Amino acid sequence: MTKQTKEKEELEKDIAEKEKIEEVVDVENEVTEDLSADEADLSADEAESGETNFEKQAKENLAGWKRTQADFENYKRMQAESQKDLIKYATQNIILQIIPVLDNFQMSTAHIPEDQKDGGWVTGIMYIQKQLEAVLIENGIEEIAPKVGDTFDPVFHEAIADKECGCGHCDCEKEKEKEKFKNKIKTVMMKGYKIGDKVIRAARVVVE
Repeated sequence: MTKQTKEKEELEKDIAEKEKIEEVVDVENEVTEDLSADEADLSADEAESGETNFEKQAKENLAGWKRTQADFENYKRMQAESQKDLIKYATQNIILQIIPVLDNFQMSTAHIPEDQKDGGWVTGIMYIQKQLEAVLIENGIEEIAPKVGDTFDPVFHEAIADKECGCGHCDCEKEKEKEKFKNKIKTVMMKGYKIGDKVIRAARVVVE
């Protein structure tokens, strides 16, 4: 074998080995590129998943805040209503104690003799009576003041015994029959009072 032939074979061998090395490098590069692409896709998926979880948590936090806000508003409304009921009850209790005093004043002034109505003491009593009436008005109390001849209404009126009834009470058949056909107020014995639509004391009347 000549020297030139040997050198040629070694050169061809080197070229073949070089080509093999390049092929291996190309394969490694392809694998690396594939891995990088997969890692990029995975990172994108993780980012998307993380964003979804964040949005989900934000929605849950918002819903929880709204529930808390609604509960607080309900609590405030309940407290306000409870406070109103407490004030209304306290006012009603005080008014029920004032009304009998006012009744006494009204009955007293209703029987003052004509020749004494301009007297100083009468003026003083009337002034006190008007003050008590003003207290009721300021607290939303309205009078139930039926008139003779008005139709009896059990919601606002309380029927008491007719003095002309011989039995002394209103359960006799004669009185029931009279009420059935007439049912008119004959005499007003005492005024009634109400707060709005709530009757705190019915007017006491005699029915014929």
